[in-house]
Amino acid sequence: MTEKALRLGTRRSKLAMAQSGQVARKVTELTGRPVELVEITTFGDTSREHLAQIGGTGVFVTALRDALLAGEVDFAVHSLKDLPTAQPDELTLAAVPEREDPRDVLIARDGLTFAELVADSPQGAARIGTGSPRRMAQLNAYARNHGSSIEAVAIRGNIDTRIGFVHDGKLDAVVLAAAGLNRVGRIDEVTDFLSVDTVLPAPGQGALAIECAATHASLAAALAELDDPYTRAAVTAERSLLAALEAGCSAPVGALADLLADGQVVKEMRLRGVVGATDGSTLVQLSTTGPVPGTHDQALALGRELAAEMLAKGAAGLMGERAL
Repeated sequence: MTEKALRLGTRRSKLAMAQSGQVARKVTELTGRPVELVEITTFGDTSREHLAQIGGTGVFVTALRDALLAGEVDFAVHSLKDLPTAQPDELTLAAVPEREDPRDVLIARDGLTFAELVADSPQGAARIGTGSPRRMAQLNAYARNHGSSIEAVAIRGNIDTRIGFVHDGKLDAVVLAAAGLNRVGRIDEVTDFLSVDTVLPAPGQGALAIECAATHASLAAALAELDDPYTRAAVTAERSLLAALEAGCSAPVGALADLLADGQVVKEMRLRGVVGATDGSTLVQLSTTGPVPGTHDQALALGRELAAEMLAKGAAGLMGERAL
């Protein structure tokens, strides 16, 4: 008799279905059990408001977590950057698989790079679409530093909708996450990979979170086989920074922890953080480097340490929305 299928809760978007499908295949390989996708509509999917207006934090996650707690699904896959920083006791973050490319990318008219778009535009002519205050702050700061300006246009919608704004001439460019485009097979449409020196990604960007009920110990143990310890340490540090800044996931905060290697040996982890006014007039951008965290608590400490330095430099006044 074949074992009962595991039920994987996922959002309905093309991107969510693609990344959940990839995880489902890996879980079947690991456990020998079939996995069926259970599509769940979240508040973030149905609301047409911009994320900053609807609270940002948790809008894509709550319905999936409710389904887990109700026993309607066995595990769920989230984009890690959508997860609130506080982890509920009833749920366990069973695995953070190896991270995709964390960078933001540009899809622009005429194959332009971001630098070319800024240089190509008279003052403020380049209309660049993004729903993210974090991206707006850093894109505007770059344009200001190069004696130009852009118009950051708030947009929502799935990948097809956003790219469509460029194809139909409504916008000069849109900014998206490289990881999402990779997962849906559209990375070849990118006209510029934005350096993390120009735009730091969202905390946890490019990483997935696989969650199950804390009481489901055998499933948690099986899913843990998909965990990548370096990715988990990096995103833990990034999210600890976000939590210590008391900022929600729609606040203009960027963070990236990367590993610094000496030859083949990984020696240290560098954590970079940025908070900015959305018009780009002020950025607080700092970094810290330390030993690669060996424990969850060490990764948390790295994030808290950098957050304290950023707050001392005035980061709190730039965040607008504060987590309540």
